[in-house]
Amino acid sequence: MKKLIRIATPLIAVALMSGAPLFAHAQNNQATTSQVQDWNTPPAGTEQAQQGYRDGLQAAQLDKAAKRKIDAKSSHLYVHPPVKGTARDEYRSSFVSGYEAAVKHDSGV
Repeated sequence: MKKLIRIATPLIAVALMSGAPLFAHAQNNQATTSQVQDWNTPPAGTEQAQQGYRDGLQAAQLDKAAKRKIDAKSSHLYVHPPVKGTARDEYRSSFVSGYEAAVKHDSGV
């Protein structure tokens, strides 16, 4: 019986210690997933505002890939928004928000 306890005790300790990093890794992955969804999800609002946010995200990624100047207000969709009338201001402000969120995310801040 003493031999069984001498063998079983270290094995149980190793099993308990090896499980902890797996749980910690799973928790880190879950936190990372929620952060990813936060920055690239358009805020609640009108359809024009949500479209502006999504367009801002894409414009920032395209500007970075093409090594263009990183400035939301120099983007074609900011200067010539695809919406009419009073929705232009809402679209532009959401566009800038999306653009800045993408730039901030890409810089790792």
